[in-house]
Amino acid sequence: MDNLNLISNFAEFKELKNIDKSTMIGVLEDVFRHLLIKTYDTDENFDIIINADKGDLEIWRNRIIVEDGQVENPNQQISISDAKKLDPTYEVGEEVADEIKLDSFGRRSVLSLRQNLASRILDLEKASLFEKYSERVGEIITGEVYQVWKKEILVLDDEDNELILPKSEQIPSDFFRKGDTIRAIVTKVEMRNNSPVIILSRTAPEFLEKLFEQEVPEIYDGLITIKKIVRIPGERAKVAVESYDERIDPVGACVGMKGSRIYSIVKELRNENIDVVNWTANTQLLIQRALNPAKISSISIDEDKKTASVYLKPSEVSLAIGKGGLNIRLASMLTGYDIDVYRDVEEEDVDLQEFSDEIDQWIIDALKAIGCDTAKSVLEISPDDLARRTDLEEDTVKEVINILKSEFE
Repeated sequence: MDNLNLISNFAEFKELKNIDKSTMIGVLEDVFRHLLIKTYDTDENFDIIINADKGDLEIWRNRIIVEDGQVENPNQQISISDAKKLDPTYEVGEEVADEIKLDSFGRRSVLSLRQNLASRILDLEKASLFEKYSERVGEIITGEVYQVWKKEILVLDDEDNELILPKSEQIPSDFFRKGDTIRAIVTKVEMRNNSPVIILSRTAPEFLEKLFEQEVPEIYDGLITIKKIVRIPGERAKVAVESYDERIDPVGACVGMKGSRIYSIVKELRNENIDVVNWTANTQLLIQRALNPAKISSISIDEDKKTASVYLKPSEVSLAIGKGGLNIRLASMLTGYDIDVYRDVEEEDVDLQEFSDEIDQWIIDALKAIGCDTAKSVLEISPDDLARRTDLEEDTVKEVINILKSEFE
């Protein structure tokens, strides 16, 4: 085993793992000094010379020349006779430097050194990886799916570092196979069993925020600010944006011409429906925008309880609530208010034909003949006038009025 072989192997390892030269030299020197102390009880009179580029390492021992028979410590002293074998010109009191070959330490010591060096470099790589990804928390990375398990996916980055995408951080409709390219955000880096674990996410609001930064230059440049993002991954999201430049329409800029900018984001998020709304400090207006596309008639807010009662026309209620209650749920998350939706009774009216299962058709026709097409238009006329104008019996008129009134109670 020669010095060159040992060091060149680890020089290659260093290049693969991106450990900088000065750190590598420091580790090598430290490991060899540990071996020297173990072998000679000290490393003070040794010089270690490392050329990391060439993979060269030399160990030189410095000893003082003494008279024959006066050597007390063979590691620090050398007799004049032995010194003259190295160079006849040496004199007593001078310092001799002789090279220590690696194989002089013995096979077991060299194997131990190799293991120690490999362990130290592995620890360095772990620390380097931990530091690298700790600085990248909140960034989007692109990797390759290496292994798909039931509870998580193993992803490799462009340097073959292992990253984890847990099932809980995947969009419900995500489906990946080995070899697929995947994009996700780094959410946290932690040490487990002395090894760094890099956790990715595709469900975090920050992932959507970074996608917007990539697709909308005005956000990246700071002309548009994302104030808040709320998501139900794979289903729907609401993004509140604000521009400090009156010339820029933040919603229009985020959506793009004919939806060109938001299309790639929606595609990346498995067709997640994204609503972009203008941010405002006006709570009523923000709630109104958050419940889009529903048109609100009026809003009543309780600031202390953080609740809002929203009144809408009957036809708008389903729009406000949304499929599966997603729209109102996200609106509550975006505004920070618990939102309750109510029908606006004052605006409600029902076509007379809707009562055909309770009122005979000939009676409905009689009411329509005098211009009463809706329930309210009938109730606005007194019972006597209705009986006189329609020529209906008073009991029939009363029965009709009771049926129509019950609709609004």
